[in-house]
Amino acid sequence: MHDYPYTITISSEKGGVGKTTLATNLAIYLKAMREDLPVTLFSFDNHFTIDKMFELQKREADVPDVHALLMGAKAGDVVQTGQYGVGYIRSSSELGDIHERFKGPMTLTRMLAESGISGIVIIDTRPDLNILTQNALYAADRVLIPVKDLPSLDNCKNIFALFDQRGIDKKSLAVIPCLVDSRIKFDGIFRDQKTLLRAIAVNRGYRCMDTFISKSPKVESLNTNPDGKIYPILTHARGTEVHSQFMEITRDILRGVDAATETRACLYHTWLLEKEAGKKKSYLARLEGLADRCLICGAPLSEQADDRSFYFETSDRSARGFLHGGCVSSMLCSALYSLKETDPTFAAARSLVTDRITRTVSLLKPQIDSGISRLDYRQFNMSGEQQQQKTLEIPGFAEGEFNGVHDRLFLLLNEALAGFEGALRKESWLSLYPVDPANPEAVLHEESYKIIQRMQKLFAEAARLPDQP
Repeated sequence: MHDYPYTITISSEKGGVGKTTLATNLAIYLKAMREDLPVTLFSFDNHFTIDKMFELQKREADVPDVHALLMGAKAGDVVQTGQYGVGYIRSSSELGDIHERFKGPMTLTRMLAESGISGIVIIDTRPDLNILTQNALYAADRVLIPVKDLPSLDNCKNIFALFDQRGIDKKSLAVIPCLVDSRIKFDGIFRDQKTLLRAIAVNRGYRCMDTFISKSPKVESLNTNPDGKIYPILTHARGTEVHSQFMEITRDILRGVDAATETRACLYHTWLLEKEAGKKKSYLARLEGLADRCLICGAPLSEQADDRSFYFETSDRSARGFLHGGCVSSMLCSALYSLKETDPTFAAARSLVTDRITRTVSLLKPQIDSGISRLDYRQFNMSGEQQQQKTLEIPGFAEGEFNGVHDRLFLLLNEALAGFEGALRKESWLSLYPVDPANPEAVLHEESYKIIQRMQKLFAEAARLPDQP
């Protein structure tokens, strides 16, 4: 059975609002209230509070950290069992090079879905909305946004805007007033900080948690002591308001965990599997209908399987398949330079042609006008830029005559483009793509074939253009 975590992200662009205190203590409360539930915690910030709070022994240099996880290390190799039974991943100050890897917004979701981590994952983020924070937000089943004042509440709009831009349901987002000083009172209906912050949040359309976290000198002292340790609220702040508030927050989270039938990681992984299945189905469909022989020499491709160096496809996709590399090189050498194989310069010209066609895509469009047969031949790079264009006279094509120069070309054009009673299909053309002879079918894989589809659209436009001088 595949394990998918329920992910909680703690996020705010404002520093000093209690993100890490919330993340670390929530992990401990969750583990205490449901001992058999795996809880894993890691941070994208570089203050190492998580390490100081949970490590059982002094940090060793070669122990993998969150950087290793984000670079693709297996979760089982990076998750450490820490104090209070909480699993944690060591922090890293070297996450700058990760941003290139995380260009996609759902990269972390995929990693968590495939990590094998179960239970609850809590992610503590940096006070900004960089690509790692965005990934943590999109991966979350619950996002807790701590706010302590109006500036931190104003910053919430950026997180909500991100979800709007991506079309993601904002039900997972919840504002939670933190570090609320109960001594501060106001006149009127907004009688204290908690009520004021909650009222403004609701007025702006933000969902707000029912509970809050008070400002507490006792809790603040847990991070500063002669031992240099960080103590949890659960064990060292019993009897405080904050202790009971964390109990209520934890119960709320567990109700959400119990109600979740499929976590975000599970849903995303299911979508990925369906997408991969669709890609496989499309790939198998593209394999069907391929010519079983080289249309130039007529030999079965199975007899020279290691020389399938080009993929061809006609404008209407009615003919598709692979061609022998030697056949294509000789055909274009003869056509472009009007050479026969017996000519002394044929080998040198063929070498030149081979070098060019293995780096470009060729477009071949035959034209018969007033009894005169021509071939519009063009070469393009993989970016779609035209590199060469040449109009070739191909006498005898319409009559089916061979002259020792254009024989291979005539065979390919007739085999690929001939329609009813041997006449060419109207406005038809074909293109030749170089492929890896060791794995020619790879050109039909989803990502590679997208390039072909893009190039075919470009060729359709190019084929409509008049001949260039």
